[in-house]
Amino acid sequence: MSQSRNALAIALKYERPHAPRVTAVGRNELARRIIELAEANGVPISRNPELAAALSHVELDTEIPESLYRAVAEVLTYILRVSGRIR
Repeated sequence: MSQSRNALAIALKYERPHAPRVTAVGRNELARRIIELAEANGVPISRNPELAAALSHVELDTEIPESLYRAVAEVLTYILRVSGRIR
């Protein structure tokens, strides 16, 4: 979700009706690799350093906590718009 000098990237997977799950967390070089893979596979990227930091504490393959639903919903809405799935 975020890329900078001290890069942090979070990958999420969303399958209805469940909450999104954190599927990857990477810092620095691993973050850059996650971002490269996403770009190479046409996966939309949202840059939100604060949300990425919060999600980096979620255990892998675990649903996001309810306290982050609204922020993640905004990211998912953005991604759906970018990918043309919603207007």
